[in-house]
Amino acid sequence: MAKPRKTHGRIVDLAAGEMAAVSGSVRRPRPSATITAQPATQPLAVPGAIVSRRAADRLRGGHVWVYASEVESVELGEGNEPSLLPVADNRGLLLGTALYSPASQIALRIVSREAIDEPQWLELLAARLRAAIARRLPMLYHRQGKSDSCRLCFSEADELPGLVIDKYADLAVLQLLNKGLDSGAVRKTVVRVLREELDAKSGVVKETGGLEAIWERPDPRIRELEGLPAPAAGPLWAADRKSPMTETQFLINGLKFFYDANAGQKTGAFLDQRMNYTAATEWAERLGATGRALDVCCYQGGFALHLARVSKAVTGIDASHSSLEVAERNLEANRAQIGAEVDWIEADAFEILRDWSNAGEQFNTIVLDPPAFAKSKRAVEGALRGYKELNLRALKMLRPGGLLVTCSCSHHVSWTDLEGAVAAAAADAGARVRLLERRGAAPDHPVVLNLPETEYLKCLVVTRD
Repeated sequence: MAKPRKTHGRIVDLAAGEMAAVSGSVRRPRPSATITAQPATQPLAVPGAIVSRRAADRLRGGHVWVYASEVESVELGEGNEPSLLPVADNRGLLLGTALYSPASQIALRIVSREAIDEPQWLELLAARLRAAIARRLPMLYHRQGKSDSCRLCFSEADELPGLVIDKYADLAVLQLLNKGLDSGAVRKTVVRVLREELDAKSGVVKETGGLEAIWERPDPRIRELEGLPAPAAGPLWAADRKSPMTETQFLINGLKFFYDANAGQKTGAFLDQRMNYTAATEWAERLGATGRALDVCCYQGGFALHLARVSKAVTGIDASHSSLEVAERNLEANRAQIGAEVDWIEADAFEILRDWSNAGEQFNTIVLDPPAFAKSKRAVEGALRGYKELNLRALKMLRPGGLLVTCSCSHHVSWTDLEGAVAAAAADAGARVRLLERRGAAPDHPVVLNLPETEYLKCLVVTRD
């Protein structure tokens, strides 16, 4: 099977899908002189990539991804493998400049609609990151928000494909999710902008004291798919280099949560459900469903602790013992605000819901917030069976007039898919459910209509008649 390789003025043809099989060590980007600005009507310079008509049409429609199977040919030029590649259609007309990931199914991610070199890309990276942070600051430090944490950068939604940055109180945690970002220059630029924007703003310093450390957390699955090495140990930056801060306590809707930069899923916690936590509490009160609450796949207690503000008793279920230990710490930190009895159960969600529903357990409010069941299109059919089963068991246990908040965090599962699974579950349970609200991620996880993948989180709020 042919692989991309360095050539001398020759184009290397790739069969469909071959780029996804390529892996290699991380190399320094090519010198910027190899990529020169040119009008869109001129032939593509080398190095560069030629993409299929289907990919070109999608890019012209505003999307930024090119799959490996859509790369018709690639020229890497001389020297080290580049992080940036100009991209053209099969007529040689320039479509833009992309981050290059030779081992990934997503081989190219457009970062500019023009031809740019590495210095220009780093300037663009800094400007877009500043803009992303500026968009978050008003919602982050709103006096009524009672939150000091949010997502500062959301990858493609902020025109920075593969870059995710979350802020937990005085810690910032970033992920570099494609090989094209894996460079010292990118890390240095990100650290500089974070320090300047979050330490230089007087309001930020006054309310949080600024940043204490910046950490990089790899995603093991993405690292494998992208052919990325493990990041260096230690923080990217720390105010105290001898004893860098790794743990902190952050606020979400006035509740305290513990954070450890070296533990947990994704960047360590989930910030996208912030407004859904509040919505679940408000709907439970509105419906009078404030008796017994159940939080399934509760992780570190986000929904459970919010519901404990208004419910008489709350149970959280998760398969992770370590997550439940953090949930218990979070419970103790918020005892002054919580009057409910709260208990945590380590169990498989499918097994315990089946047993409890068969035993006739009853709840006034149930939250289903499972991990992504569909990490690919091929997995959607199986995922929908899983969503239907969870919702079937939940509806069997939900009292009439009760509240069900059911979520999916896979962009491959559409609104129609999720609603269909819940409707099928209701039919099998002999229940009539009314849709109260459709919800998504908090505004710091924005949806871009040209990029449907940014609308990954779907939350249905329903009641059983």
